[in-house]
Amino acid sequence: MRTKSLKKNIINVITLGCSKNLFDSEVLMGQLQANKKKVVHQKKGNIVVINTCGFIENAKEESINVILEQIENKKRGDVDQIFVTGCLSERYKSDLEREMPEVDAYFGTTNLPELVKVLEADYKHELLGERLITTPKSYAYLKVSEGCDRPCSFCAIPIMRGNHRSYSIDDIVGQSKRLAKKGIKEIILIAQDLTYYGIDNYGERKLADLLKAIVKIDGIEWIRLHYAFPTGFPIEVIKVMKQEPKICNYLDIPLQHASDKILKSMRRGTTEKKMTDLIYSIRSILPEIVIRSTFILGYPGETEEDFEILKSWIKKMRFERLGCFTYSHEENTYSFNLKDDVPQKIKQERANEIMNIQSQISWELNQQKLDKVYKCIVDRKRGDHFVARTSFDSPDVDNEVLIDAKKFYLKAGEFVSVKIVKAYDFDLHGVPLSL
Repeated sequence: MRTKSLKKNIINVITLGCSKNLFDSEVLMGQLQANKKKVVHQKKGNIVVINTCGFIENAKEESINVILEQIENKKRGDVDQIFVTGCLSERYKSDLEREMPEVDAYFGTTNLPELVKVLEADYKHELLGERLITTPKSYAYLKVSEGCDRPCSFCAIPIMRGNHRSYSIDDIVGQSKRLAKKGIKEIILIAQDLTYYGIDNYGERKLADLLKAIVKIDGIEWIRLHYAFPTGFPIEVIKVMKQEPKICNYLDIPLQHASDKILKSMRRGTTEKKMTDLIYSIRSILPEIVIRSTFILGYPGETEEDFEILKSWIKKMRFERLGCFTYSHEENTYSFNLKDDVPQKIKQERANEIMNIQSQISWELNQQKLDKVYKCIVDRKRGDHFVARTSFDSPDVDNEVLIDAKKFYLKAGEFVSVKIVKAYDFDLHGVPLSL
């Protein structure tokens, strides 16, 4: 690889978007490191690889801004080469090549061997599953499938990631064992659709069987489930969760709305009653479970009545964890044919109102944690506090347990019993006890 710089090449991988993108970046960096390349993550390097997100408008804007920033760095001579990969590049490659020709090459989501080659490295098939972990030593993400077969009207993931493809149980177990050998204590299973796992290559849903295999691995103490589609949810997963203490009593299950009219237009294949019955069924089997969900505000045709239905349902269901985002009108999706008729101001006001409701629910639930003791995992030190989590909380999106670093010394990656002494709407403060 010829560059303007005489210094040793350093490849800086910049990751944008979700945990699935982070997983892909870690795989790329593992390949580069195996080829004796100097690689860093979101630091400084004269060669830059930007792993982009193209899910919604805000994410696309962030990706474009980062590309433009690196182009400016290249013009100043701080960067020699720029390569762009990921979802945005998969979706808009020809447009990006035309609008930003300063980038040396664009790659899609399935072009890892080609990207590795242009970085003057050999793609090593025997390294399948090997990664350079970038998360704190306490946890790592593990992708169990790629792509999605769901017909959701608002979603561009099938355009960018293709059809659903499950990895084999043996492959995932092998990756889990390698993570355990590296000292990882918590594995977070991720996919565009966990619910569908196994149906393509085993002929039936196999998430429960996968969990039974992973719990046998020594060293892995927590297993967490992210992004389970509600329609066709395999309830036996909850029964396995109840039986296996290693599986966190936590489920991320995006529900998106509660108005039957909007759910039908979203092509979610469900109704408010079906979702209610599912949540009640899950909670009846495992009363202590924490459920995280996400909702879209301002979908085309969402009236004030639809919004009131959603508000009322959220108040009734009292989800322990909840996030929301405003509808983004995405090209080549089914809903792009609909009129984006809810003004952005109204979308944001509705999203803010939902989060205010959730803030109160979360505050009330957190008050019940006062003076109780929880097993927590320590992720990192931030400022004057160690940041830890209970088994009911996923990193970056859920509650954190803050522990005074001036009074106590803890190590990242270790478990500690923590007594909760203060509780706010989304954060807890605790004092460590001996395990």
